[in-house]
Amino acid sequence: MTTGDYIFIFCKILGSLALLIYGMKVMSEALQKMAGSQLRHILGAMTTNRFTGMLTGTFITCAVQSSSATTVMTVSFVNAGLLTLAQAISVIMGANIGTTLTAWIMSLGYNVDLTVVVFPAFFIGIMLIYSKKRRYIGDFLFGIAFLFFSLVLLSTAGKELDLAHNSGAIEFFSSFNVNSHWTILIFLAIGTVITCIVQSSAAVMAITILLCSTGVLPIYMGIALVMGENIGTTATANLAALGANTQARRAALAHLVFNVFGVIWVMCLFYPFVNFVCSLVGYDPENTAGLSATDITLKLPIVLAAFHTCFNVCNTSLLIWFIPQMEKLVCWLIKPKANQDEEEFRLRFIQSGLMKTPELSVYEAQKEIQSFSERIQRMFGMVRELLNEKKAEDFVKLFTRIEKYETISDNMEIEIAKYLDQVSNAHLSDETKGKIHAMLREISEIESIGDSCYNIARTLNRKMNEKEDFVEPQYEHLHQMMELTDEALTQMNLILQGHHASYDPNRSFNIENEINNYRNQLRTQNIDDVNNHLYTYGVGTMYMDIVQECEKLGDYVVNVVEARMGIRQTGA
Repeated sequence: MTTGDYIFIFCKILGSLALLIYGMKVMSEALQKMAGSQLRHILGAMTTNRFTGMLTGTFITCAVQSSSATTVMTVSFVNAGLLTLAQAISVIMGANIGTTLTAWIMSLGYNVDLTVVVFPAFFIGIMLIYSKKRRYIGDFLFGIAFLFFSLVLLSTAGKELDLAHNSGAIEFFSSFNVNSHWTILIFLAIGTVITCIVQSSAAVMAITILLCSTGVLPIYMGIALVMGENIGTTATANLAALGANTQARRAALAHLVFNVFGVIWVMCLFYPFVNFVCSLVGYDPENTAGLSATDITLKLPIVLAAFHTCFNVCNTSLLIWFIPQMEKLVCWLIKPKANQDEEEFRLRFIQSGLMKTPELSVYEAQKEIQSFSERIQRMFGMVRELLNEKKAEDFVKLFTRIEKYETISDNMEIEIAKYLDQVSNAHLSDETKGKIHAMLREISEIESIGDSCYNIARTLNRKMNEKEDFVEPQYEHLHQMMELTDEALTQMNLILQGHHASYDPNRSFNIENEINNYRNQLRTQNIDDVNNHLYTYGVGTMYMDIVQECEKLGDYVVNVVEARMGIRQTGA
């Protein structure tokens, strides 16, 4: 073959790998969209012990065909406090088993003519994509058709490349001693580096199967590449955890520790273990002289898939008993950060991690909004303290803290809105679009609550600067009004925490009606008190400013509740 022929085939292989990665991505995202929130509910509910956690990780990874998606989701749940570190480790172990299904699908592509299903899948998929109810099924069919089609193209390219008769390739791989552990370590490192770079263990597995199926790459070196892929694939979760909290970073590190430890013990028993796996498939790596090129093409992809499964199943069976020890190890390796001032601006749950799906992204945003709401209620608690503060020095310190919270409130609204805007650029379901619209409304109203808190604080600051004071009945009325307002905030936080299934929105509406009625009562009484010279008009104005802000704050709370409950605003 000429140099031009090799370049053409090389480009064909690159294009096939790109098609493979894209097909895996489309198929995985379609499956996750079809499953919707069920994946999150399963992951949260079925992790009562290490075994159910492992089975859950296996099931979800087989369902979505992406161990990276499962591990990133798990790290996010640890970050949100929904899973403990021990539960996360068991789920990640299961994800390693579930991902081996991908290797079996690929080995199928080298043993069966998949063109008989590829083109019908494309045809059916394009019809379903234009159906509103079944478009995710269409996406899935397109994804799996692209996956199978890429495998057909890779198999064809491998045959065209004819490496088995390429003296240069044969000499290159023959220069390595397959019976040397150093050779195995070199190829293990190559597999790790390539997987870290392309961020797809499936693509590297496809390359490995391609090289082995041509007969030019010995099975021992191919298996070393597979082990490297197991280490390299952990990079995704560790990258996703960089901006997360300590526990989430520990969960990601546990994934790396789990795979590295597995590679270490397999390296100690490498040749006996590989020979055992080969014997299960009926392949003798020591005696390949009698095998035809067809036999090699058929058997070696199955050997690689079988090794991938045996490696992860054995590793999980061994290490699942040592989860507490793994937990202690990663806790020792990653120390908690020094306690940060809670008044510093920092998003807790939203991360810039990789391979996010809209469902997971929306869930993280919901958790961040919950944190935003709780922070605002703490701000209102400071305002209540400020009302009672008489010492000028302490008053200034508390007022400065409230000012800082106001700045944090503005920043949180902007950052959450930016994140939701990025999520909305993805291909979303109508349900997810509705959730994002509601959350944008929620953060706007919560920020308005922060503005009201700050306005009350500014009024109190003006009162302090003008050396005015309220009379005792005014203090009593303000305390009662703020008590009602704080109760409204508490009810709002309950629903944002996810208790809306058993939550009656009429509670919030009733509190709002009480606040409105009490505001009207105090407004009438204020006019009478000023006319009766119980206090000055200026004091009465500041007093009513606070009452009015509390009433406006209650309106904002009701708007948040309506947004989360899916209740449309009347007249909006």
